[in-house]
Amino acid sequence: MLFEPTAGSGKNSADLLAARRAADPQLAARLDQIAEHGYCVIEGAFTPEQVQRAKTELSPWLQGELMGRNNFEGEHSERVYALLAKAPAIAEMIEHAEVLAIVDALLTPNYLLSAALAINVHPGETPQPFHIDDNAGGTSSPKPREPLGVSAIWALDEFTRTNGATEIVPGSHLWADDRQPKSHEIEQVLMPAGSALVFAGNLIHRGGANRSDGLRLAITPQYCMPWLRQIENMVLAVPPETAAQYSERVQGLLGYSIVEPGFMGYVDGRHPRALIPAVP
Repeated sequence: MLFEPTAGSGKNSADLLAARRAADPQLAARLDQIAEHGYCVIEGAFTPEQVQRAKTELSPWLQGELMGRNNFEGEHSERVYALLAKAPAIAEMIEHAEVLAIVDALLTPNYLLSAALAINVHPGETPQPFHIDDNAGGTSSPKPREPLGVSAIWALDEFTRTNGATEIVPGSHLWADDRQPKSHEIEQVLMPAGSALVFAGNLIHRGGANRSDGLRLAITPQYCMPWLRQIENMVLAVPPETAAQYSERVQGLLGYSIVEPGFMGYVDGRHPRALIPAVP
């Protein structure tokens, strides 16, 4: 095991994590899975009603008209960005208690939402290039290292062997940068709709090929260390007037927050939440 989740830094944070693990054996088991394999799956995280609500809110932006611009986005895939400005139901995924309990353990306090997008994989899509999520800005910290982020992939359709299920390389979060996966090391993540795959940001993975005649829709929130620049500029994607409809937890994840103790993230000397209008 290369790293042990720390829930922040210092003795107090380590003690807090130990207490959480003792109080929640399921969380402890998930953290152990991530430490060893790089990922875990939470089945039944969303009810069928929640899945349908998210699909309904996303449907105006999923009309089969705007496909990806390259083989990474997917030339036969639709991507929807700035999700919280378009589909409020997605906030239930972003602040889902069981997912955030894992993120709390793996990242330091005041972490941020780095990205949140929908990916609708159409028939004929090819495999995405293998990659990791926590080096989008070209981090100068080589692997092996602790993860700088945590990602989740929420299945709004069942992930099957033929419809583009995410492919992962278990244990690759422990590898050096120069090690490439071999075919026998690749696994598909098969899971029912309403499930969430949660994994270390330095785990090698990719979107799979869709050889079926149906769609495969997923939402992927990605969280990052508080000192790391977000992949999507969230406070522009979700401006104060829009952020007002969400909880303080979601607002803080977007970037309407400061790093405490301290004041990193202030605006004109004030807490950025002061920009958010009061909800009548």
